[in-house]
Amino acid sequence: MSRGEQTDVIAFLSDPATHRGAAVETMETHISYIFLAGDRAYKMKRAVRLPYADFSTPGLRLAACQKELGLNSRTAPELYLRVRRIICKADGTPEFDGDGELVDAVVEMKRFDQSFLFDRMAQAGKLTPTLMTETARAILRFHQGAPVVHSGGGAANVEGVLDVNRAGFATSHVFNEAEIDAFDASFRATLTRHASLLDRREAAGKVRRCHGDLHLRNICLLDGEPRLFDCIEFNDKIATIDILYDLAFLLMDLWHRGFPELANLVANRYLDEADDEDGFALLPFFMAIRAAVRSHVTATQAEESHEGSGRLAKEAKAYFELASKLLAEYPAELVAIGGLSGSGKTTIAEALAAHVGAPPGARIVETDRIRKAMHGVAAETRLPEEAYRSEVSERVYGEMARRAEFILSSSGSVVADAVFDREGDRARMEQAAKDRALPFLGIWLDVAPDLLRQRIGERKGGPSDATVDILSRQLQRDLGTIAWRRLDAARKPAETIKAILELLAEAQPDSLVSRDRAQRA
Repeated sequence: MSRGEQTDVIAFLSDPATHRGAAVETMETHISYIFLAGDRAYKMKRAVRLPYADFSTPGLRLAACQKELGLNSRTAPELYLRVRRIICKADGTPEFDGDGELVDAVVEMKRFDQSFLFDRMAQAGKLTPTLMTETARAILRFHQGAPVVHSGGGAANVEGVLDVNRAGFATSHVFNEAEIDAFDASFRATLTRHASLLDRREAAGKVRRCHGDLHLRNICLLDGEPRLFDCIEFNDKIATIDILYDLAFLLMDLWHRGFPELANLVANRYLDEADDEDGFALLPFFMAIRAAVRSHVTATQAEESHEGSGRLAKEAKAYFELASKLLAEYPAELVAIGGLSGSGKTTIAEALAAHVGAPPGARIVETDRIRKAMHGVAAETRLPEEAYRSEVSERVYGEMARRAEFILSSSGSVVADAVFDREGDRARMEQAAKDRALPFLGIWLDVAPDLLRQRIGERKGGPSDATVDILSRQLQRDLGTIAWRRLDAARKPAETIKAILELLAEAQPDSLVSRDRAQRA
C-alpha cells in the first residue's frame, strides 16, 4: 500500500478541526506518521511492507497500535493513553471510533515538550552525568523485569538480526553489492567468534523481551525522570534480544553523536549494578550491529525521500563506517590510577576510560563502588567507619583484582581506580596484565597535602566516603616504593588526562587503539 492510500486519513489527522481547532504539527519516520495537536500526539503506522514489519492493511496497523500501547505502558504509562480506530463514514470521510469500515488506527499519547527528548537535550548539551546515571539505572530496572525468552540460542538470535540487516540493505541503492557482501561477512566472522558466549548468556536468561529501539530519540525527560518509550512492537523477534544488545543502541547513539564519555559512563553505571561482567566484551560487537541497523534504515529513508536523499545517504554511510570500525579488534589493556584521597582519581578515571580499548571504552573497576556493592547499598550511600577496616579493604581490593582479571581475560580493557597505598595491591594489579601479556600503565597522582584537604572539604556527592581524618591516616602510612609513573595532579584534570594518553600512545605507537585514541581525544 502506498502513501496515497492513506491520503484521506492523513488529511483528517492534519486538520485542526479534528482536534477542536488546535494547530497540527506533523512528523514522519520510516514506519510512522506523527500528528501533534494541543496536548495530544497521534501516531499512525505507515502502510508499508518491509522485511521486518508489515503494516500493509488496516487490521495489521490496528493490531500493531494495540500492541504498542501495551508494551510501552511498561516504561511510560503516563505517555500512552489509548488506541483510536479510524473508520470510513457512509459519505466516505474518516472519523474516530465509529461503526463504519476500519481504514486505519492511531495510538493517542500525551504530548510532551520535544526539547525534553534526549536527542534534543544532547544537541543542547543538557545530558549530564547525573542524568545518564539515572538513565542507566532505569534501563537496568526495565531489563530486570523484562520476561526471559528461551527461543533458539543466543548466537542464533543474533544471526537473525544479521539476516534482517542484510535484507534491509537490499531495499536501497546507497551501497553496492560488493560493499554489502564484505560488510556482512565481517559480521558473520565476528558472530562465529562470540557464538559460545552468546549461547551461554541465552541459557543464563540474558535474552529477554526488551525495548528493541533504545536510542536517544526514544528516551525523554518526564517529570524530572528519564522515560523509555516507543519500543519495538511490530516484530517480537527483533525485540527478543540480549539485554546488553538492547543497551548497545543507546551506547552507539551517544558514540555516534560525539559523546564517548557519556557512552562509557552509561555502560559502566549499568554494569556496576547488573552483575553482568561476562557480556562487557560483547559491547563493541553489539554496538556495531546497532550502527548497521541505523545504516540500512537510513538508507531506506534515503531511497524514499525526494528532498533529503543526499543528506540521508551521507548519514547512512557514516553509520556504515562506524559499524566497520566497531568490528575492528582492539588489544585489551589495563590502566591503574592510584593516589591519596582527593588526588582526583575518579575524575581522571571516568574521563580517561572512553579513550582506552574498544568503544565504548574501558570497564572501570573502582574500590569505592565495589565496597558499597559488597555492603548492599547504593554508591552514593555513606558507609560507617567499620566498613573501612583493614580486613574489609583486603576483600575489596581482592574483588577489584578478580574483576580486572576476568575482564582482561575476556579481551576487555580496564581502568582501575583505587588509592593503591599498599605495594602488594599495586603489584597484584600489574601482574594481572603481565600474566596475560597485555599492556599495563600504572599512574600515581601526586598532590600536595593542603590541596588534598581542600578538595575533600569541597567534595559533594559521588561514591567516596573519604574525610580529612581518613586522608590524615593515609599521609602517615608508609606507601613503599612507587614504581608507577608519577604525575602532578594539582593541574587541571584535562592536562593530566592528556599526559596519560600520551604515555599510552608511546607504549603502542602503531596500534589501532592509539590512532583511534588520537581521534577521540
